[in-house]
Amino acid sequence: FRSRVPTATAFSTQSMLLGKFPSTLMRHGSRSSLLRKFSTGMRMSLEEYDVIVVGGGHAGCEACTAAARTGAKTALLTQNLSTVGELSCNPSIGGIGKGHLVREIDALGGVMGDVADRAGIHFRMLNRRKGPAVRGPRGQMDRDLYKNHMQAVLGNYENLDLIEGSVEDL
Repeated sequence: FRSRVPTATAFSTQSMLLGKFPSTLMRHGSRSSLLRKFSTGMRMSLEEYDVIVVGGGHAGCEACTAAARTGAKTALLTQNLSTVGELSCNPSIGGIGKGHLVREIDALGGVMGDVADRAGIHFRMLNRRKGPAVRGPRGQMDRDLYKNHMQAVLGNYENLDLIEGSVEDL
């Protein structure tokens, strides 16, 4: 089925009248970039998406790019576009468990491994002296580089729109 959502978010009429809607909408991809400011007097146009991903963390970035790669018209909806791809205070990718997961995501065409390669400042194999079952690759990232590279990748991804807003109802 095709989801219908206002280009900014699924807001109720009451929220729009109270002015509780995002101030910007950014669209990226093969179409030209667009930045629009909404005011209480403007109507929000409806767009159809095959897939709507809520949240711009690791999983959201991978989910929206995976959907867009299949040719589905995809929207990534996040509360703040400037925080898409932002790492935690310990900016590492990998480790004993997540290192295997990142390799699997990379093998399936994901973006996390590629962005980590471009933003990494230190790479290491954990538990090198132990058996292969407990070894794990880990990379320390430059937080700003990682975020900038992830935003650049998503901003130029075909079939993907980045939308700033909140979901109030499904």
